[in-house]
Amino acid sequence: MLRRVTAQHQRWPLSRPFRIARGEKTAADVVVVEIEAGGVRATGEAVPYLRYGESVESVLAQVDAVAPALADGLDREALQRALPAGAARNAVDCALWDLEAKLSGRSVAEMLGQAPLQSLETAVTVSLDTPEKMAGAAALIADAPLLKIKVDGGDPVTAVRAVRSVAKDARLIVDPNESWSPQQLIEFLPAMAALDVALLEQPVPADADAALEGLRPAVPLCADEAAHTRADLERVAKRYQAVNIKLDKAGGLTEGLMMLEAARAMGMQLMVGCMISTSLGVAPALHLARHARFVDLDGPWWLAEDRPERMRFAAGRMSPPERGWGAPTPHA
Repeated sequence: MLRRVTAQHQRWPLSRPFRIARGEKTAADVVVVEIEAGGVRATGEAVPYLRYGESVESVLAQVDAVAPALADGLDREALQRALPAGAARNAVDCALWDLEAKLSGRSVAEMLGQAPLQSLETAVTVSLDTPEKMAGAAALIADAPLLKIKVDGGDPVTAVRAVRSVAKDARLIVDPNESWSPQQLIEFLPAMAALDVALLEQPVPADADAALEGLRPAVPLCADEAAHTRADLERVAKRYQAVNIKLDKAGGLTEGLMMLEAARAMGMQLMVGCMISTSLGVAPALHLARHARFVDLDGPWWLAEDRPERMRFAAGRMSPPERGWGAPTPHA
């Protein structure tokens, strides 16, 4: 079956700035891959990430490089060898999952032998700002059961304490985005434990995390930038107690599912996260999130306007749309 393959860059403005230790975003720049075949149109979305040496241009070039093979029938298994893990492979892989669902008349959940997706709890992010403004932002979402707090190496304890003062019952994930040194981690850990932080995500740079081996932290540490695919798990399991699986790092749902099973077999706690993207980019991750202890899929919540087939967010829970990615076509 001959396929028509296209890819394009889209920019989706945010409703307010999103700040982390590495900088600020005011829009989500995504790459959308479309595959048309058999009278249906399938899509996949990914977010190029500069931290991993990606750009919109580089991701589009990678998709263009495999487009002829995709048009001739390249499948998900062959795609794992055709492209490296990253945003380009994620967009293509997810488009292939969507294509199979729409051609077969079976949802991705059915293809995986799972029940239909239901609403689930997701972290709602408090982006980096002054402690006063972070407390104000947290007060607006204090009914959410799980908050994620972005901090840097300046005065993270004061920032977390400010959020905790208005979100007394929420579970807290603290994410320094690699901005702490190993020495700062040791310094800040007792306060994080005293503030009842549930998870500390990638506190030190990925290339400096050998210092974590043998550490028994009072708060579980979660690998994010340090873990991309299954190949990283044996190393990170010696340094972290949890791992954040993101499809843009893993290179698609295919690798994400295998990574999930491998991490579970190693006894690691599971987190499923995302970049700032539209609901199309988050939809495939729901099939991992249903198995995770920590879910951080509020990326679309930051957009000024989302796609018509959008996630619905309320009180720290998200609900998938009935139609859209991974669902069979209405006539199927």
